[in-house]
Amino acid sequence: MNLRLRTAERASRSAGKLLRDMLGSALGVRSKGLRSNLVTEADTASERLIREIIGADFPDDAILGEEGGTSGDARSGRWIVDPLDGTTNYAHGYRCFSVSIAYESGDGLQVGVVYDPMADELFSAAAGAGAHLNGAQLHASARSDLRDGLLVTGFPPIGADDDLENLRVMGRFMRRAQAIRRDGSAALDLCYVAAGRFEGFWEAGLHAWDVAAGALIVNEGGGRVSDYSGAPLRIDCGELIASNGLVHDAMLDVLRGEK
Repeated sequence: MNLRLRTAERASRSAGKLLRDMLGSALGVRSKGLRSNLVTEADTASERLIREIIGADFPDDAILGEEGGTSGDARSGRWIVDPLDGTTNYAHGYRCFSVSIAYESGDGLQVGVVYDPMADELFSAAAGAGAHLNGAQLHASARSDLRDGLLVTGFPPIGADDDLENLRVMGRFMRRAQAIRRDGSAALDLCYVAAGRFEGFWEAGLHAWDVAAGALIVNEGGGRVSDYSGAPLRIDCGELIASNGLVHDAMLDVLRGEK
């Protein structure tokens, strides 16, 4: 897996440089069904570059990308790629976005890399080998009281008539936690939990490419990741709660409306 980790790191840095270079240029921006669900020329260019790098090193592996769908034979393992997590931020010049690349085999997630090109922060993990930020080991925070916790959430693209349940959940968390943030890049939110910058994160309406790399990084950083019921996370289940582990049960209670 060290070879795949190196490939993921190289691909994410290369794609991050491309995104950094394209930021602020005249981008072709279109919506994918909803005005709040955007894709830009940078998304597709980044994914194309990542596919080229991975394909050159591991031509037999399948690749699932947000923009290009699935290619290859998943029986030999698959890569899960979000070439630009935080597209709406990016399209507005708000510098909170990332590249997310994971590798999954029959034994589960094996490699996860998330790169923040504006901060030059490379978060990485390999199963059983811990999580790292630019080579230094990561540890989730030691805060055990939700009242001392800084939490972060996100909202899926929504239409005019869609339910706003997460606003109600957010209100409950605002009464229990120290503060709440909403940044717009689920992959970075997960990495910030692993790095001890946030105590917890929750969001619904997510896809595998949003969470695969970050979920592994949280687990390897000593945190906990689950679905809203508290069961072990399936990356395609659409909902996720991540924490330092110490406030996880308290967050589950809030999500259930019990506190």
